[in-house]
Amino acid sequence: MTLQFGVTRESQCGYLSQQQERLLVTVTDGNPPMTAELYEHLLEHGFRRSHNDVYRPYCRLCQACQSLRVLAPEFSPSRSQRRVINKNADLTQCIVTKPQPDYDQLFCRFIELRHKDGAMYPPDPDSFWHWCDCDWMQTQFVEWRDPSDKLIMVSVIDTLPNALSAMYTFFEPDHDKCSPGTFSILALIELCQQQNKDYLYLGYQIDACNKMNYKAKFTPNERLIGNQWKKAVKSPTL
Repeated sequence: MTLQFGVTRESQCGYLSQQQERLLVTVTDGNPPMTAELYEHLLEHGFRRSHNDVYRPYCRLCQACQSLRVLAPEFSPSRSQRRVINKNADLTQCIVTKPQPDYDQLFCRFIELRHKDGAMYPPDPDSFWHWCDCDWMQTQFVEWRDPSDKLIMVSVIDTLPNALSAMYTFFEPDHDKCSPGTFSILALIELCQQQNKDYLYLGYQIDACNKMNYKAKFTPNERLIGNQWKKAVKSPTL
């Protein structure tokens, strides 16, 4: 099997203001066809996807982006993480295969109140669903609702033969005191365990970007450093 790749032009990095970003992108005419199995193989080598495009950082002067995956079978929540689980015990989880009618409003509210400085502002739900969608793999949406059936949070995931890959999570900002972002990852790790998946991929960890440092709190995990997965086993102290 032979894959072809292209390299994008340099542009301003969206995470580190002093850096320029360049991407290595798969180029395929359907031979071989992209599949969930092939995408998982590429994930293991540091790639991610945006709609049908599969890419990885390929920057000239920076290697700050490191793929991070949680070792789901070995994971056990810390005391502080168990408290987060308890705070959200009244939420009901459901998995669906397409956005529901009340997703747009929650997504817009989340971007407006939490990420006005991000690339998704101003919020455009149609563009976001297109970004999530994929022609060669089924995207899934894990939703959580409170006892009144109010939508509290949605995680967009890819289900692969041996892993789950988290694409994006948005939640009700007023629920922030219950640490919904942390809870979503804990719930996805549990979903991996229930489905006998080895890994939960959380995208790229950038130590110099404070918005991403939450990912390292879920241990044991592995980072892709120099094309080798390096294990971190230190558990949170709380």
